[in-house]
Amino acid sequence: MNQLITAIEKLKKEKHAVILGHYYQQGEIQDIADFVGDSLALAQWAAKTDADIIVMCGVLFMGETAKILCPDKKVLVPDLNAGCSLADSCPADAFGAFIAAHPGHTVISYVNTSAAVKAMTDVVVTSTNARQIVESFPKEAKLLFGPDRNLGNYINAVTGRNMVLWDGACHVHEQFSVEKIVKLKEQYPGAVVLAHPECKGAVLKLADVVGSTAALLKYSVKHPRKTYIVATESGILHEMRKQAPGTTFIPAPPNDSTCACNECGYMRLNTLDKLYKCLKDETPEVQVDREIAQKAVLPINRMLEISAKLGL
Repeated sequence: MNQLITAIEKLKKEKHAVILGHYYQQGEIQDIADFVGDSLALAQWAAKTDADIIVMCGVLFMGETAKILCPDKKVLVPDLNAGCSLADSCPADAFGAFIAAHPGHTVISYVNTSAAVKAMTDVVVTSTNARQIVESFPKEAKLLFGPDRNLGNYINAVTGRNMVLWDGACHVHEQFSVEKIVKLKEQYPGAVVLAHPECKGAVLKLADVVGSTAALLKYSVKHPRKTYIVATESGILHEMRKQAPGTTFIPAPPNDSTCACNECGYMRLNTLDKLYKCLKDETPEVQVDREIAQKAVLPINRMLEISAKLGL
């Protein structure tokens, strides 16, 4: 593995490339990445990098977002099959019909969507900034939110809004077991439950802290305790354990009785070997239709501008 890491580092320097990694990637990919973050942070980093090549170690919509923001740069992903169940739950044609059925609504799309869906959108959000961006609209504004119903319901609850919601969900965050989390709380009295807002409402009711991946990481580091139960994709535990080595982090288990943690199979498609081949051959390359990209960049930039104003 050390030889592979050395080879990746050498290629990266030769090709003036930057490796961006999501918190849900395997630990060895997070460790070799130049920057590790959530969807908002990766978009912000992609928008400002001066690298010639961006290698996005995450899922395809993240690579598309980087390409939309950096049309003149080469954007690579280690595996084009690394998709997203949430993005797949919102086909562009069906979402377009949904928008047409609700005229007069401002369209807010979660970043976990295809470029074609973003092109139909007024403003993109991530779990880090969704609440603040929704609250930036007048109380009486008619809002349509997609595709994650769990995040949408959570934002409606905390803001008092009544956004119209598309009925989509992330397969990872849908699968957390309420019963098993309750048993873990009994097994570890005083444990703090951290949950991502893509989780079902019943899981969020058990949580002590609800927030984006980055927010949950930040909280765990700022408030070191003996034990945390973490209800989001288990890849984040790698960074949590690095930044808070004296703290115990337990992945919340899914309903599947054979699994102790909840992993995204799409995220796990990226490996060090694929990362090396990706840099060596400069493929697979992410391509986005020019007309779609020109429309999709507007709501993404609007998100980045609002986030900058809010200090996010």
